[in-house]
Amino acid sequence: MRFLSLLLLIAGAAIGIFYPWAMSNFSGHAIGTYRVYEGGRFKPVTVQLAAGDAPLRVLVDLTARAERIAGQQRTLLTLTAASGGRTVLASTLSFNHTDNPREVSPQLPDKIFRDEAGVIETVTPGPYVFTVGPGDADGIDMRAVDLILRAGTGSIDERAQPAGYTLMGIGLSGLVLTLVFGRGDKPPQNPNSQPPPPRWGRNGSAR
Repeated sequence: MRFLSLLLLIAGAAIGIFYPWAMSNFSGHAIGTYRVYEGGRFKPVTVQLAAGDAPLRVLVDLTARAERIAGQQRTLLTLTAASGGRTVLASTLSFNHTDNPREVSPQLPDKIFRDEAGVIETVTPGPYVFTVGPGDADGIDMRAVDLILRAGTGSIDERAQPAGYTLMGIGLSGLVLTLVFGRGDKPPQNPNSQPPPPRWGRNGSAR
């Protein structure tokens, strides 16, 4: 029972946590990283894309002087992507899912928070203009914002995270139950399985 619960817990973590993270960060190949905010100013970025770049995953890295911004419920950044005068992606970024930001340097207090803006499923060959701007959240000391584009990325199955969290819950519950009631599953010890204690004398010699 304990082994099965542990397997369910590991499988749930792999499906619900590792799989979405790996698909977002490592599937496909990187087109490039573009600085869209620095020195207090936002600037649009134009990138030439090809049809083979689809599906295109759009990620944003926010470098800020903060230990944690995941508690923010408001929009930190907005992003739009346009091609041929038509908006193909519009997204608001709150960075609510960034629990473990990356360090810029051990000597600096700045942290890098990542959020996904979305996926452009079909790419028409030509220039795409990506525009990142401020949201309605205040009090965030932004140092830099980078746009990351990954081409040919796999799509994440929306059922993966709920299924993974369910398996993790079942596995954790099973482990708790085995710890609480595990001792009751042990067979009673046979009193004859141990040699009798010595009766007398230094070596316990029997009469």
